[in-house]
Amino acid sequence: MQANDKNDNDLLQQSCRIALAAFLHDLGKFAERARIPVDEEVLAANKQLYCPHRKKYTDDRGWFSHVHAAYTGLAMDLIEDYMPDLKGNDFAPFGSWKTQDVDDSFINAAAKHHKPESFLQWIIATADRVASGFDREEFEKYNQGEDLTRTGKNHYTARQLTLLEQINKSGMAEKDFRYRYPLKPLSPESIFPVEAASYEGNDDTAAQKEYQELWRGFNEALKQMPKSHRNNWSLWLDHFETLWGVYTQAIPSATAFNIRPDVSLYDHSRVAAALATALWRYHHEYGETSQSAVKKLADQQQSWKEEKFLLIQGDFFGIQDFIFASGGETNKRAAKLLRGRSFYVSLLSECAALKVLDTLNLPATSQVINAAGKFMIVAPNTAATIEKLQKVQQVLDKWFLQHSWGQAGVGLAWMKASCNDFRRGKEGKASPYKQLIVQLFEQLEIIKNQRFNLCGDSSAPIFFKDFLESFDKNKGVCKIDGRSPASEQIDSDTYISELAKDQIETGHWLTRRERILITRQSLGLTSALKIPIFGYHISFAGNEETQGKFGEQARNGNLLRAWDFSLPKSADRALWNGYARRAINAYVPLFDDKAQGEAELGKYAGEEMLDLGEAKTLNHIACEDQIFQENHQWQGISALSTLKGDVDNLGLIFQSGLGDDASFSKTAALSRQVNAFFTTYLPWLCHTKYRNSYTVFAGGDDFFLIGPWRSQIKLAGEMRQAFQNYVAHNSEVHFSAGISTTKPGLPISQLGEMAEEALEQAKAHNPNALEIAPKNAASCFNQRMFWEEFMELTGTRYSRLQELSEQNGLSTGYVYGLLNLIDMAEKVNEKPENAIWHSYFAYRTVRMLDRNKQLDRDQRRRRQAELAEEIANTGIIRHGGNYRVALFCHLYQQRD
Repeated sequence: MQANDKNDNDLLQQSCRIALAAFLHDLGKFAERARIPVDEEVLAANKQLYCPHRKKYTDDRGWFSHVHAAYTGLAMDLIEDYMPDLKGNDFAPFGSWKTQDVDDSFINAAAKHHKPESFLQWIIATADRVASGFDREEFEKYNQGEDLTRTGKNHYTARQLTLLEQINKSGMAEKDFRYRYPLKPLSPESIFPVEAASYEGNDDTAAQKEYQELWRGFNEALKQMPKSHRNNWSLWLDHFETLWGVYTQAIPSATAFNIRPDVSLYDHSRVAAALATALWRYHHEYGETSQSAVKKLADQQQSWKEEKFLLIQGDFFGIQDFIFASGGETNKRAAKLLRGRSFYVSLLSECAALKVLDTLNLPATSQVINAAGKFMIVAPNTAATIEKLQKVQQVLDKWFLQHSWGQAGVGLAWMKASCNDFRRGKEGKASPYKQLIVQLFEQLEIIKNQRFNLCGDSSAPIFFKDFLESFDKNKGVCKIDGRSPASEQIDSDTYISELAKDQIETGHWLTRRERILITRQSLGLTSALKIPIFGYHISFAGNEETQGKFGEQARNGNLLRAWDFSLPKSADRALWNGYARRAINAYVPLFDDKAQGEAELGKYAGEEMLDLGEAKTLNHIACEDQIFQENHQWQGISALSTLKGDVDNLGLIFQSGLGDDASFSKTAALSRQVNAFFTTYLPWLCHTKYRNSYTVFAGGDDFFLIGPWRSQIKLAGEMRQAFQNYVAHNSEVHFSAGISTTKPGLPISQLGEMAEEALEQAKAHNPNALEIAPKNAASCFNQRMFWEEFMELTGTRYSRLQELSEQNGLSTGYVYGLLNLIDMAEKVNEKPENAIWHSYFAYRTVRMLDRNKQLDRDQRRRRQAELAEEIANTGIIRHGGNYRVALFCHLYQQRD
């Protein structure tokens, strides 16, 4: 099943070459817009070879359209020195350099996608069209020339629209969309759109300079890729995909015809690469590579109806149970364990996808979606593919049954598709691709309910043979998960399972390493995990100076993947460190010099002193919102808040949010962009402003953080505001979140349950009793509200209450009494006599102010009016029970 014999390795290398040719088919768009230096004679020859020739009405000589295709060849020469050898004798499926088989050369396949002739050229051209959702007629119109975009800009000045601004706004004209992505490499800052009015201009020279700067960065970044990895095509291509994504994620892929410039060159390239690889493999495995296949691909009548693709979906189920499984020792190591388990879940998902790719001899570029435990891979629809997938599912099931006892798993499902299924809708006709998306989501729901094929026709019924006999009577049950046989000793009287030990080790190495290696055979490193995942050995690697680039392991094929999982180092620095990147890490609060100094002042009384650089425990984190007073006491409660949320109605957004203009490239782009907010921006936000917020998981469309109570409330508000900026203030795209506050020490499973309940409360908020809850809400201190009210209560109302408290010396008893008045105000309809709460408020306020002998009568009256206006009218009457949020924030911050 593994690609370790010669035939499998040859097939994998050939598939990688097809993928790279497709990946680079639009390299010329990048290069031409950057105005790279060219030899005019060579450029003219390339135009003759690669560009469609058009006739002008007034000039019989005509002209060449799609000049970027000519630049693809020129640009390839500039970057060739940093790529795998493209001139080898055996460069199958392309013609070798020595035979000068021009028609089947690598460069011709990449560059002739607008005027294909040979089989391989038609493979790339077809993938290019399918990725965009074109049918033949629509592509021919697109192929007529490169005029102004629908935004009125040319291919130099046009900047990429954001798909998120377009959700549920299919009727809007391009000129009405206000936001564009800045033409910069991927970073926490650059993923946010900016207003077009102040950014997108009409100056070609200035626009070209932006492209030139990006091109320089791309070329410098190419040099950082390990030279020793170039002979391992699959490994190198994984690195290159990340590099390409970093530098082309904001370059519009299409700026002509009636296509909105809203899909990046990266997203279009990777989908085209996945489709081209699957399409070539389909024809290759059925022996259909002759001139007859060329004719079929060219006319599209029959060929585009054939179901040549297999869309493979993977879904990790039982994530919550896996992360929050708890035994007696869970709390002692809760923070490290939670982070380790969350990373481990992401690692399992990545390795499951790798297992599919590896088994099918497909490159990393065949995986077009991977976020939050879900992935999609494009494969050839052959009997051999399906047979191998069934075996992969058995491998996955066996691992999860052995190590999680059926509490979690990864389910695979696949669906056949033809080229026609990816077409966009037009002229009032239903979109075939939109229908395909609906079917894929329905299939994903089925996967969730078919765990381990328990209701299927499996010939091997699932049961845990010899389960009880696997326990050692002296070591007992795992003290971490509370169910597995214990085998590993971690202190004098504590034994845990191998999996729990690996999860703790993962939490340990995450704060000390920034790279992970996936190998077939163990590397023997001390930072290696004990349990192979689906047959792969996992090691955490240090920097290159101490451990090298593992060149020999790359050359001999043992090193399958080398992933950089480091967090962003700055707001605007490109997220590129020379290796393929996986956004599977998240921010972890560390015990630093500041914490050490505060510990000496008694901040963490009763807690153990940690070493510098060690991850803070949840008990330490609970203390972090306390404020040091002049009397050398710490003020404020020690408490934790869980913050859990997810994007509302994301399934509907993917199925219908983009209307009939949706395409495979757009879907992949939308998934990547939603995921980037939680995996790129959120860690940076925590690192810079919320340094004590512990990320349990964040990715896909959801997040779960634990932190000091007040900071989490602030973080929730800032995340919401940032997300609105991120989606270009589209009111149709939003998330809901629940905040649950508790004293430290609760079992982590209970923390998880409370967080889920708080989120469910938020999503159920429906004060107007609509048929469908509008969501876009938050819950805090068991109060539900829409975000606008949450922001007001935790911002303006809380701050004003703090001011009035300082001015008037509001006692804790006075403020607690307000909670009783809120109870009465909420029940006036049930008990009309509760309306007397107004009088109680006035009486208590007058008595409180009368105690201040420094105030004269007029001053007391003014202050009484201020308190009545803010607390009684604005607070209790306007906000009702939700005013408790401001009161609790005030009370908890004042406690000693």
